Amino acid sequence: MGLLLLLATLDGLAYAAQLFMVAVGLTLVFGVLKILNVAHGSLFAIGAYLASTLVGLAGAPELSLLALALAAMATGAVMGPLIERGLLARIYEKEHVLQLLVTFALFMILEDVQKLVWGVQPLFEDAPVRLLGQVEVGGIFYTAYQLLLLPGVAAVALVALTWFLRRTLLGRTIVAVTHDREAATAIGIDVRRVHLVTFTIGAGLAALGGALAAPTTSLVPGIGVQMIVLSFAVVATAGLGQIEGAAVTALLIGLARSLAVYFAPELEVVIPYLLMVAVLLVRPAGLFGRTVLQRV
Repeated sequence: MGLLLLLATLDGLAYAAQLFMVAVGLTLVFGVLKILNVAHGSLFAIGAYLASTLVGLAGAPELSLLALALAAMATGAVMGPLIERGLLARIYEKEHVLQLLVTFALFMILEDVQKLVWGVQPLFEDAPVRLLGQVEVGGIFYTAYQLLLLPGVAAVALVALTWFLRRTLLGRTIVAVTHDREAATAIGIDVRRVHLVTFTIGAGLAALGGALAAPTTSLVPGIGVQMIVLSFAVVATAGLGQIEGAAVTALLIGLARSLAVYFAPELEVVIPYLLMVAVLLVRPAGLFGRTVLQRV
């Protein structure tokens, strides 16, 4: 039993790391732009596909990790400004229902773009996994990529993002816009620039999540769907706009799902949503969310 719990915990950490990378970008974007971006799942998928393509082109396994980083940065740098300036900037003042429909339409469009560019056949490149080798735990061999690299990158991303928001001028500007957009505008903050930077960072985090997931699974059309649904579950359970909360909640969901795989496989698919429902019934604002009063 003890060994099974250890193995389940290690599996849960790797899964939670991937989930956090996507969910934290989603919650950051919502915290500043106040838009639930359904197309976030497509950015995850494009980052994954581009990462596999670049790993294949790199040839040498030693360059594969660099290829993953380049895929994430390229996706964020190109898709982020393109979507934010070309589409989202036009609907900030619109109804939330319209915003949701627009981002869902974008998600569907990008799903078809993925099929046009990469086709519908499974794509798999595991050079980064093979490069880092394996680690033995309790007589079971794990890939160092999943056991060490994924949680390590997620931890670094959390620390770096928290430091950026709390310690840098641009980060504090983003926080100011999050708390009160009108007051931030009144004191001279360029809210348009903050929106652009925030969405680009969020897009890059989603793409990084996809790039890191690419060497561990076969890429097929629709991979972004499951990830965006799970990310919404993390964000809703943590509380909208809660970055540290997203990390804790991703860990809880990752561990709960992993334990279900080992001890109750029939609950694997539904356990994240059962956890979300249980939390929201008790705390409608999420585990770390706060009820906000609005003027009407």
